[in-house]
Amino acid sequence: MFTGIVEEVGRVVSADRRGVVLGARVAAQRVLAGLERGGSIAVDGCCLTAIEVDAGGFSCELTAETLSRTAFAERLRPGAPVNLERPMRADGRFDGHIVQGHVDGVGTVRALRRQAGTAELEVALSPSLERYVVEKGPIAVDGVSLTVAGTAPGLFRVALIPYTLERTSLGEARPGGPVNLEVDVIAKYVERLLGATRREGPASR
Repeated sequence: MFTGIVEEVGRVVSADRRGVVLGARVAAQRVLAGLERGGSIAVDGCCLTAIEVDAGGFSCELTAETLSRTAFAERLRPGAPVNLERPMRADGRFDGHIVQGHVDGVGTVRALRRQAGTAELEVALSPSLERYVVEKGPIAVDGVSLTVAGTAPGLFRVALIPYTLERTSLGEARPGGPVNLEVDVIAKYVERLLGATRREGPASR
């Protein structure tokens, strides 16, 4: 499990097809501490396995399933910035929100409006995800834990403080660009439970 608190912005060194798998090499420093071969690492909010780790970074492999559900097929290019986060320690501080690293879908940046060092990011999303997004609720955008500042049909807005703009890849967001989205898992469980209750009817007494 992750928290959506980005530890480092890495850079894609290479991304090469190996049959149906896409192999990627990411240059990093801070997240390498404690990261072992076979360990989990969140890359732009997607939980991946580090198949190789050395002093300069790590390598991972992406299956067709991962590529179909994320923005990686379009964005994973040499030089591209990626948000990195190690899994949360059981004895750690929970600073963000529950982020599983299971990307729910891809949104599209509509605008990044800067003002006095801050910015407002507007993202379009599909109807299948829109119902889980509520004002003041949590959402992970490229692995960054954010609070929804406002919604409108087919989109949501989040406010970015200077720290987030400087320490994550969101400061480089451009209109039309894809972003990985993970909605609140609690909302999905509530929906599932309420749906089951409606189908089964009131419990007998």
